[in-house]
Amino acid sequence: MPLSETHPPPVEPPETELPDAQSRAIAEAVREELARRRMSRQALADAARISISTLEKALSGRRSFTLATTIRLEEALALPLRLPAPRPAAAPALPRHAPEAFGSYTREAVAFLEGRYLTLRPSFGQAGAIFAYRTEIAWDAESARLVFREAERLDAPFAQSGTVSVPNQSGQIYLVTNFQGQYRLAMLGRPTIQGEMFGILTTLFSGRGAQLTPAATPIALVPERAAPALDLPDLQYGRIAAGMACEPAYRRILERVRADGFAVFPGCAPEA
Repeated sequence: MPLSETHPPPVEPPETELPDAQSRAIAEAVREELARRRMSRQALADAARISISTLEKALSGRRSFTLATTIRLEEALALPLRLPAPRPAAAPALPRHAPEAFGSYTREAVAFLEGRYLTLRPSFGQAGAIFAYRTEIAWDAESARLVFREAERLDAPFAQSGTVSVPNQSGQIYLVTNFQGQYRLAMLGRPTIQGEMFGILTTLFSGRGAQLTPAATPIALVPERAAPALDLPDLQYGRIAAGMACEPAYRRILERVRADGFAVFPGCAPEA
């Protein structure tokens, strides 16, 4: 059927030319192969079913090799001429061990510590009350170590975060905050069968005016997931005073630091 003026004949798309650097590399490889085989350019052009003019121009650099021409040359020579695409650079492997300063542990060795904990210590601001907040422990892949952060604190600006140290020698677990050389440290025993950890917190508390005073106090961390097994009521955070529903259970947990020997205070009289 004759084509109308509104339907022009199809146009073949231009052949895909290879990048200059790749084309030069192919030309060099073809010239070396011709010399090695003592083969004429005409013979190669005939075998590849391309014109001698096309081959001469490509080998001299006056035009780039096209993908179609290169494929035909590869078939004629039974030789790959195109270099494989470079593989993307592999991402650097993340470290698998925590730094030696924090115990050289792997994630697999300390996975049992990951989670959210109800954290209890005596209140510094109200005698006889208990201060309750949350501590979250998680693996940080980039730095290859456990880290912690505090949440649900009444005094939110003073919430701490830092690194978890788990050395083999002492058998203790340390939550370490280092802020511009100022340290805060929770030293905890290994978890009980329910996952609780008991120990001592050493920190600073605000005294009169702007005065900061060193303080050491018992501390207990209870996995939130273990609350039902420990007969804890609905978890509450903040300052827990006598008369609140959760206060007896919280106090019973915190008193285990001394009563069960998880920490001692040599030379100090026991609390009344």
